[in-house]
Amino acid sequence: MKKILFILLAAIVGGLAALGGAQFLGLNQTVKYVDVPANQKTNFARYADTSTSTGAVAPNAGFSVAAEKTLPAVVHIKASKRATAGRSGGNPHEGIDPRLIPPGLRDLFGNPGGERGGEERLQRGSGSGVIISADGYIVTNNHVVEGAENLEVDLNDQQTYQAEVIGVDPTTDIALIKIDAKNLPTVQFADSDLLKVGDWVVAVGNPFSLTSTVTAGIVSAKGRSIDIVRRSGGELAIESFIQTDAVVNPGNSGGALVDINGNLVGINTAISSPTGVFAGYSFAVPSAIVKKVTEDLREFGVVQRGLLGARIQELNTAFAKERGIDRDNGVYVSEVTEGSAAKEAGLREGDVILSVDGISTLRNSELLEQLGRRRPGDEVTLSYERAGRALTTVARLKNTDGGSGVVAVAQKPASTTKFGASFYELNESQSNDFGLDGGVVIRDLSGGLLSEQTRIRPTFIITKVNGTVVGSVEKLTSLLDRATGAVSLEGVYPEDPDRVVRYAFVVE
Repeated sequence: MKKILFILLAAIVGGLAALGGAQFLGLNQTVKYVDVPANQKTNFARYADTSTSTGAVAPNAGFSVAAEKTLPAVVHIKASKRATAGRSGGNPHEGIDPRLIPPGLRDLFGNPGGERGGEERLQRGSGSGVIISADGYIVTNNHVVEGAENLEVDLNDQQTYQAEVIGVDPTTDIALIKIDAKNLPTVQFADSDLLKVGDWVVAVGNPFSLTSTVTAGIVSAKGRSIDIVRRSGGELAIESFIQTDAVVNPGNSGGALVDINGNLVGINTAISSPTGVFAGYSFAVPSAIVKKVTEDLREFGVVQRGLLGARIQELNTAFAKERGIDRDNGVYVSEVTEGSAAKEAGLREGDVILSVDGISTLRNSELLEQLGRRRPGDEVTLSYERAGRALTTVARLKNTDGGSGVVAVAQKPASTTKFGASFYELNESQSNDFGLDGGVVIRDLSGGLLSEQTRIRPTFIITKVNGTVVGSVEKLTSLLDRATGAVSLEGVYPEDPDRVVRYAFVVE
């Protein structure tokens, strides 16, 4: 009996102790319920907020919406030209002369092969393009179509068309071509300025001639300069690439980079790779530049560039310290050209440009991109520093001729059929850049004496024929047409203007 009473007492004491502990720890407090409004929204982090985008994307759509909208408007471009089998050092399986394409761009321009055919073989290359108007205008890269004698365009629905080149711009590596077709699917331009680092993007193109290939990645950086376009576009080159990790490979060149809604934010142009295939990063020309360039080419046949007329250099800590400048970013003005927009706006050597029309331009690429969107005659407000003082000025941009009017399309280069070459003259600015008094540039080569007997390449600047100075196409063609026997050409290549090169061939 005592044992039972002891057990009962222990149970009562244990229960009281448990209740006391719960009260002390607050475990017996009333549970509160909070009502959640029925209209509260949640978004998957990987998908676009449709309230701020240009089109509605279903939350479970993944990248399919972007792919479905873009695929019909991305084309496969096959470029070809004739080349003589007698050209020494040639590779029968090379595409459009790869030596003319800067290495970084060459990586992205597919070269599926060539054919032998008697004295001639057909050089081929392939790339991509994007239809931007229902009546057949297509944007691609300049290095895809440059030098091509024939352009064949395959649409996503397997229809094939011949294309003509409307205009090219080596300074941005953008070209506009056209096919004779109607009611084509198109891609709409998006504002690349609104693109942010970390945003999803989709690349669509034809890598390794695998048509209609879609890959995805994120924006890794903006305003990236990799010194590729400058090799072919010269000092006026604009490099302000969108860098992504979307997989692109040879043949993707000229293809579309679109946002999650399938709107065009860039044209895929180059890859950074030690192997020639994708190794982590690709680069696209922003749609803001593409749109301006294609509009110019369509309207005028040539890009209307608004120029400031100043040599610039990007500031860094070491350079700023050397110059005694109390800041380590911005665009340093190293020289101002007489009669230029910069001169008339009051800019001087040593000024540091910080913004254009309120948009920060602390790097060369950012400044060149903003100016590259303007036409001659446009006015821009520049914010800059001079000896630590914050200043602003308004510059009225000029064209390449120093005026503010529209620049006309240059005359087609003269040609001499027998020699298989076309030529154009260096202008004064180009001559000064290369330290020459003038010269005539080989624009293109096809079957003829020059390609058959020498290893001369397009871009070669001819300064003398048989020791006679030439400064015009008329003078050059006159000397060549009268030449017999051994002929000597002397000149330089733009990438190494200090090294004189000579070629010799025989005219029978």
